[in-house]
Amino acid sequence: MATDDLMTRALEALGDDDPLSVEAIHRLTDVAGIPESMTIAEVSELLDVSAHTLRYYERAGLVAVDRDSLGHRVYDAEVVRRLVFLTRMRLSGMPMRDLQHYVALVDAGEDTVPERLDMLVEHRDIIRRRIRELRLSLAATEYKIATYGGSTGPDVDGLDPG
Repeated sequence: MATDDLMTRALEALGDDDPLSVEAIHRLTDVAGIPESMTIAEVSELLDVSAHTLRYYERAGLVAVDRDSLGHRVYDAEVVRRLVFLTRMRLSGMPMRDLQHYVALVDAGEDTVPERLDMLVEHRDIIRRRIRELRLSLAATEYKIATYGGSTGPDVDGLDPG
């Protein structure tokens, strides 16, 4: 799986002028237009992940995939929706053990919503910190580019790169 490619596809789907919002993310996870059942090759192509990754997620207990009469995996819309979420969380750096715990909570039912919320709030805070760290690194890189006489990009959140 090329996580760079997956992130690029997600960002392209949002577009440059599309604000990041719950609605934008919902569009990224909308599986209404997919068939009722899909093969591993079709899901692999749809999500831009390898079949190996899909089998790994299954072995790790993150998804339960039905089999047809020949023993081939059959992915339904609900499994694909979960895989979309899992790939987004992996791209954001969520460790597999946390994903496994989260999925176990989801599978345990509605009583676990407060714990799931706590997990996601904590993960959001980690992502926000990483974004701040990346912005600082970008500003330092822009500064060095300017130092060498290169052309810098737009300001980084009001930071003057020059």
